[in-house]
Amino acid sequence: MTKKRYVIVGTGGRAISFIEPLVTRHAADAELLALCDLSAARLAHYDALLAGSLGYRALPTYTADRFDAMLREQRPDVVIVTSKDSTHHDYIMRSLRAGCDVITEKPMTIDAGKCAAVLAAVDATGRRVRVGFNYRWQAYRTRVKELLAAGTIGRVRAVNLEYVLDMRHGVDYYRRWHAHLAESGGLLVHKSTHHFDLVNWWLDAIPDEVFARGQLDFYGRANAVARGDEALTRYPRYTDEPAAATDPFRLNLRDGGNLESLYLRAEADSGYVRDRNVFGDGIDIYDNMGALVRYRTGELLTYSLVSFSSREGMRVSFTGDRGTLEYHEFLGTHIIRGQSDAELDREQSTADRPSEFIRVYPHFQPSYEVEVERAKGGHGGADPALMANLFAADAPADPFGRAAGHEQGAASILVGIAANESIATHRPVKLLDLLPLRPTAVRLSELI
Repeated sequence: MTKKRYVIVGTGGRAISFIEPLVTRHAADAELLALCDLSAARLAHYDALLAGSLGYRALPTYTADRFDAMLREQRPDVVIVTSKDSTHHDYIMRSLRAGCDVITEKPMTIDAGKCAAVLAAVDATGRRVRVGFNYRWQAYRTRVKELLAAGTIGRVRAVNLEYVLDMRHGVDYYRRWHAHLAESGGLLVHKSTHHFDLVNWWLDAIPDEVFARGQLDFYGRANAVARGDEALTRYPRYTDEPAAATDPFRLNLRDGGNLESLYLRAEADSGYVRDRNVFGDGIDIYDNMGALVRYRTGELLTYSLVSFSSREGMRVSFTGDRGTLEYHEFLGTHIIRGQSDAELDREQSTADRPSEFIRVYPHFQPSYEVEVERAKGGHGGADPALMANLFAADAPADPFGRAAGHEQGAASILVGIAANESIATHRPVKLLDLLPLRPTAVRLSELI
């Protein structure tokens, strides 16, 4: 059997989630040929990892200006895009035109124009784009899908989804390029695309109209000064800054590990500073936001995202004409964190134990909890399941329709894009006014 051939563009922290399973568990079916990135230092980091602990081999590496040369010389079947969000569309389109399929990290892109260009490139080339929505592949979320599809609470009429990011995970978005709308689309695109995609998939529905509000209430210099925290604004970054020694928001890139290797050593050739002060100037994304979404099939979603909470997780409530289903997920931070107070860490790890459950409240009957067997692996077992579907030649059939193509990728980001537009104009925004995504389709499953 001929192995499928892959290359990766963008070798930051997310790339390892694709590289490790591709060259280990799925090496019998897949071959990684080359790496591409802005930074030679980051490329060297991953080449050392591949030739060392991953037991693979060092690979040809290409700087970003030689991306097209990599495609010509390596002739991959699939390009994996894990670069900065605002560059996704460019790498996707160039890959498609070179005759390659694409796997892209979410979000597929960040605005309506770039989204339209990606969809046009797929149509013109006939190639395939997959979006890595790992959220769909987690066991509890899949069980929610199964219960709703079975009519457990009748037809769903309303959904409430509240997501809170804590002071380790949420704060991290404001240290890096994600803090700028032009590079990430803000959290309503970068982060909320997960949540909007989940609701689209859970309901098997296509979003129609969005009305939203968003504010910057906690991060940024003005907010810190207004709270009396002006002292926390006095340095542009945290690493090697003596005044930041007791700052609870600091991140030290001199960790002798991945942060230092991937980011601090790569600053000279990438220009990327990973540990900017979260109370600096220039942050233009929101940290407190909400949206009301209407679907083509009539359901209403009430959504909120706050990124300066003391806890992390989400609450989702589905109200149907036969009852209510609630899904709670509070599992704690799952991202690299800075050095915060060790005693507080111990206290929180004891007091705020991981909690995840599904409970059904039928009309006029006792409520009951739904048992779910939790899978092992990153993101609650979602990463291994997704990677098997992407890379394994004999991947098992998926009765839940968890694989997402370019149109389903568009259906999620367009909610966030419309929300940003609504916040700017103070008006509801119809998604079809942004992009004519299958106007006659009703169900998400009708989209690729």
